[in-house]
Amino acid sequence: MTRASLDKQPHEVASMFDRTARRYDLMNDVLSLGQDRLWRRATAAAVDAGPGELVLDLGAGTGTSTDAFTSLGARAIASDFSLGMLRTGVTRRGGSGLSGGGVRGVTFVAGDALRLPFADDSFDAVTISFAIRNVADTEQALREMLRVARPGARLVVCEFSRPTARSFDLVYTQYLIRMLPIAARAVSSNPDSYEYLAESIRAWPDQAEFARTIRRAGWERVAWRNLSLGIVALHRAYKPSPENGESPAVPA
Repeated sequence: MTRASLDKQPHEVASMFDRTARRYDLMNDVLSLGQDRLWRRATAAAVDAGPGELVLDLGAGTGTSTDAFTSLGARAIASDFSLGMLRTGVTRRGGSGLSGGGVRGVTFVAGDALRLPFADDSFDAVTISFAIRNVADTEQALREMLRVARPGARLVVCEFSRPTARSFDLVYTQYLIRMLPIAARAVSSNPDSYEYLAESIRAWPDQAEFARTIRRAGWERVAWRNLSLGIVALHRAYKPSPENGESPAVPA
């Protein structure tokens, strides 16, 4: 099997990304027309990791997104359940292990989003980019993130979403269905996986529905803002702490 199905069996998803790992970052650049770099910068700004803070970057893949969180002195853990992606990230940094002392400021740890291998109340910020869509149980994953976050910690989720203008949504849908598979066959080490990518994007809920899912999982002060005309949405939330009240899920 070279791609996963939409029921998101963990072994299928992990195997698919293992096969994709070698050229994954290049594919992101090509298929997003370079927009993925802007999305990473926006995510890092929303996380706003400061000196001494500990950030969990879940679904981190090769750790490309994780690097941005260490620039101001924060510590970061890149976690993913695809060993192929993690090994690629470690190798590119000149390391040879997945966990321990870290590689160039980032520690790589294999982990399942539904059963995170971290203690309660461990992280100042938890973030996941373009990966929560691949988890079999979205709400359970969000509850696990809540468990490992410290009281008052922030959550930042960057994920594909729904374009806000109907006319652009129609154009974007045609790109996903027709152009993305063609580009993937030209560049990717596992082009079949990008059929799953297109299908999973179209099956993902819109911005408001996903915000409601985040609140059901126990997060508060949920907000979002659109990037690239709504192709991507950046959702933010906080773990409740004794001094904080709750507010409804609204656009940022």
